[in-house]
Amino acid sequence: MRIGIVCYPTVGGSGVVATEVAIALAKRGHDVHLLSYDRPSRLRRGVPGLRFHQVAVSAYPLFRYPPYDLALATRMLEVREEARIDVFHVHYAIPHAVSAFLARSMCGDCLRFVTTLHGTDITIVGSDRAYMRPTRFALEQSDAVTAVSRYLADETQLVFGVRKEVEVVPNFVDIERFRPTATPRWHQRADEERILVHVSNFRPVKRVADVVRAFAAIQRQVPARLLLVGDGPDREHALAVANDVGCQHKVETLGMVDNLEDVLPQADLFLSASETESFGLSMLEAMSCGVPCVSTAVGGVAEVLGDTGRLVPFAQPDVMAKVALELLTDVDAHTRLAAAARARAVEQFATERIVSQYVAIYERVLA
Repeated sequence: MRIGIVCYPTVGGSGVVATEVAIALAKRGHDVHLLSYDRPSRLRRGVPGLRFHQVAVSAYPLFRYPPYDLALATRMLEVREEARIDVFHVHYAIPHAVSAFLARSMCGDCLRFVTTLHGTDITIVGSDRAYMRPTRFALEQSDAVTAVSRYLADETQLVFGVRKEVEVVPNFVDIERFRPTATPRWHQRADEERILVHVSNFRPVKRVADVVRAFAAIQRQVPARLLLVGDGPDREHALAVANDVGCQHKVETLGMVDNLEDVLPQADLFLSASETESFGLSMLEAMSCGVPCVSTAVGGVAEVLGDTGRLVPFAQPDVMAKVALELLTDVDAHTRLAAAARARAVEQFATERIVSQYVAIYERVLA
């Protein structure tokens, strides 16, 4: 098939998953065209069958906010005509699904598109009064709608009352790229230092400061170090909190990294304190590396972790620290969860399994 993928280029889950879908489809022999306003962070160069198309937005003085949705619709139409696209797969509802509908309207109702919902496009952006009605309309106009978790599918039906079925197609992980290594665990190292990791886009909803507070309590009990991977608006706030609670010398900020698969296997535990999390892709990648996770019990996290991690109440970093310490002082429990996490990632969320579900949806839409 000739498939167009539309996404944001940022490090959030929607952009990562969309890019990995594009790469996986190209490896299967499909002709794939990826559209965004910048090159996605996970897009690797030299993938046969995969081409990137940048969406240019004109910043006229008249426009206080450049109309990206119109530029995207035009670019989608151009790419469709140039590459004879069979179906577009748009990730994140606003504005991608609306742009797809506009492109369809401009070409005489001959464009097919599938919309995948990733979380904040529904729980935060889409539920904003300014965006609710166009979001609902775009979902109704989609040829198929998917969500990355049952929680998000149910939330979409609840918030928008859409009549169209929302199918659950979870996020996935490259189990060969993200895999355990021979890195020794804390109980195998002379210093017994526990290495904890957090990966996110450092938006307020990720509550990275709570991760730091939990870590501060942990490192008072056992030797420990925290790796913060990623970047975003709350990065400096998290570092300020680390300074306030006296653990700044044990917190390392790695920023944006291209080799996350090399960083995660070094960790003994992954911490997530999010206020809302429709899936938790970074946790899945940690699980695939054999790293247990401790997360707030929000959104679709339980669907990802199953019984391979621990869930704690939201906004209670002291409880998170207590639960984390239980795993970081019990070798048998930690070893058991690490193996279970890897097994669950392989059995439930491997790339081939999930991308096949998307291909089946494309084929059904085109039929």
